[in-house]
Amino acid sequence: MLIHGIGSRWQVWKPVLDALAERHEVIAPDLPGFGGTRWDGVPGSVPHLADRVEAFLDSAAITHPVLGGSSLGGGVALELARRGRARSVVAFSPVGFAGPAGAVWSRAVVGSARTGGAAVKPLLPRLLATRAGRVALCGVFFGHPGALPPAECLADAHALLAAPGFPAARRHLGRWRLPTPVPDVPITIAWGTRDLVLPYVQAARARTLLPGARHVRLPGCGHLPFADDPQTCIRLLLEARPAGAAGS
Repeated sequence: MLIHGIGSRWQVWKPVLDALAERHEVIAPDLPGFGGTRWDGVPGSVPHLADRVEAFLDSAAITHPVLGGSSLGGGVALELARRGRARSVVAFSPVGFAGPAGAVWSRAVVGSARTGGAAVKPLLPRLLATRAGRVALCGVFFGHPGALPPAECLADAHALLAAPGFPAARRHLGRWRLPTPVPDVPITIAWGTRDLVLPYVQAARARTLLPGARHVRLPGCGHLPFADDPQTCIRLLLEARPAGAAGS
């Protein structure tokens, strides 16, 4: 199961989906208030979103899936692991490791991205059709925004602007801290060195709080590394690493 982050949708995983689906059944839902899932009033915090995902797992009779999570979804995946609902977790730039200043920063960055997108909404098709426009508008999330498909950028921008769950999730962004200890399941934490939303410095706190996890540095990748380095992301999601394995 792949869980996206704030303002995103299941399509963020498209660069890795086909390769994963060749070997496994893959479920990539939209969280409440994002993408194609209606907002049901969930506050947008990690525990409440984990409640919704856990309810889905129960309804589908899925007990211990392998969980991949991005950003807010990474926090949800780690929370589900804490509850004993994961076989393993691969979390890409997960929430839960920011200090007070980092929390304020992340809320400001994602809020500015949505506000800025709304301000130029009529111009988005023309702007995102150019490499310079994609660098300017998508560079906060990706390490190589100029290489992104324009149509995907436009669809992602519209999804961000339209997401009714965004305000609630943004209010909680950075406020959740991963409770410890975490159950002894294999955990991989992967972080892009060019992450501008949850900067790479937070990876050091993750190493401290999760010393038994595998910690992976993603050189040149942004907050959403799946388009920046799909092969590494695919490899991390497919690999089964025992808890306590050495980091890289």
